[in-house]
Amino acid sequence: MVQAEGVRGLQFSAAEPRAVSFPASRIFSSCDLFPEEFSIIVTLRVPDLPPKKNEYLLSLVAEERDTLLLGLRVSPTQLHFLFLSEDLAGAWQTRVSFRSPSLVDSQWHTLILAVSQGSFSLTTDCGLPVDIMADVPFPATLSVRGARFFVGSRKRTKGLFTGLMRQLVLLPGSDATPRLCPSRNAQLAELSIPRMLQRLTEKPDDNEVLKYPYDADMKVTLGSRPPCTKAEGSQFWFDAARRGLYLCAGSEWVSVLAAKAKLDYVEEHQRLHTNSETLGIEVFAIPGVGLFAATANRKARSAIYKWTDGKFVPYQNIATHQAQSWRHFTIGKKIFLAVANFGPNERGQEFSVIYKWNPRKLKFTLYQRIATHSARDWEAFVVDGEHFLVVANHREVRPSLTCEAFVDAVETPWWSLELSDWTFGAADWEVFHIGERVFLAVANSHSYNVEMHVQNDSYILSSVIYELNVTAQTFVKFQDIPTCSALDWEFFSVGEDHFLVVANSFDGNSFSVNSIIYRWQGYEGFVAVHRLPTFGCRDWEAFNTTAGSYLIYSSAKEPLSRVLRLRTG
Repeated sequence: MVQAEGVRGLQFSAAEPRAVSFPASRIFSSCDLFPEEFSIIVTLRVPDLPPKKNEYLLSLVAEERDTLLLGLRVSPTQLHFLFLSEDLAGAWQTRVSFRSPSLVDSQWHTLILAVSQGSFSLTTDCGLPVDIMADVPFPATLSVRGARFFVGSRKRTKGLFTGLMRQLVLLPGSDATPRLCPSRNAQLAELSIPRMLQRLTEKPDDNEVLKYPYDADMKVTLGSRPPCTKAEGSQFWFDAARRGLYLCAGSEWVSVLAAKAKLDYVEEHQRLHTNSETLGIEVFAIPGVGLFAATANRKARSAIYKWTDGKFVPYQNIATHQAQSWRHFTIGKKIFLAVANFGPNERGQEFSVIYKWNPRKLKFTLYQRIATHSARDWEAFVVDGEHFLVVANHREVRPSLTCEAFVDAVETPWWSLELSDWTFGAADWEVFHIGERVFLAVANSHSYNVEMHVQNDSYILSSVIYELNVTAQTFVKFQDIPTCSALDWEFFSVGEDHFLVVANSFDGNSFSVNSIIYRWQGYEGFVAVHRLPTFGCRDWEAFNTTAGSYLIYSSAKEPLSRVLRLRTG
């Protein structure tokens, strides 16, 4: 047992070979067939290998015939997965090879090999998977009777593994990637680590052979933000200025005892180039996978982006038709995305589409098409345990679930509001709570009636915040806020402070207008605190990561969205 980079591993050596092996019957006690779908997870540290050198990480050998049934081996530039295929014509060896030049760099890496019939997928350090569809599928009836597993070898002296291994797991019937990823330390993502290899309480020198447990070595750093690397792993930093205690985990400081955050200022964090103008953004998380943003793009393709290394990166493109918005919802453990398509498809048909998350492929796949009529938006909700979707059709209104019907269904008698009497081109509603108080904000886009043409000044008007009066059983006006063709409100909190940001889109002359963040100040109501230059702003979304709080806005007038970071003090 050896430690490298502060991490324990089992050292394999060609100079001192050890037969680490056991009979397959120890695992396959009830059935002699190897699973058709499975994952192999291995965390290893590979030294520099000579060209054309191959070293086995794992093998399954039929001992009587000395035949390799299954093997996993590494070379300087590739990872090879081998298995025995048989039919009436005979038996042959099949090899599936993944290019992986970064493995032999004397660094720790975690590999996840997922196999499902003819589909082979390799994920390295929780990155994007590399998928291979092989002509020869993995056999459905691979017998392991009389076979033996060998770790770090192929039973022979040739091909012995010479690196460090920390984790080796066989997981039948599942793609293990969502169970390990995302991870704060992707190179050392854990599913099952032997107890003797688990984290040290103190860190001896690298490559020192471990003989006994060590005493704890806890250090707390004071002052300005120190570096957080593997060398500082499990160390603490106390930020006296902000009164916060942080733990170094992987490569970032994670809050342990949070100070009360205050919003200081807003800065641009990322310019996200999109397929075309974006009419809506939906930010959502998939447990065990990560944070995503779906953009509803005006042209033929919309996109899904994944938060990776502190930024959104392209993840999946989906064909849409003048998409207006996305809606993420779940039913039990199933995850869905619904897109509202405004335009017809190539055949002149109007459909909006529901996509379902495929945990094996790690992508959204088509689930259901629904006939709509210039759809603008979706909303998902649950009543008495039943799940519903309601669509906002822009034209050809037909009987469907309405707001009033929903209110009757949940037996909420105090919603007695004539919405048309108090909105002006209402584009969005935002319901939010501050303590026990309930508010409703409407984004008014323009003042217009049939007796007048739209004037430039008709876009500059007040949007309204209403508060629920429980005694009167109705919403009453709380505050008027001047806006410029407002299209969206987004409520969010930073620490103990509450905010509203409005999407101002047009002032009658220009799409370059300021969108504004308002802070809740109790008796004063919402007070403007930050003015954010935007261009054709259409939608705001707030989200949080371990690194901090962010806003993202979409532009309906250019193929560019922006991620803004909320800097706190």
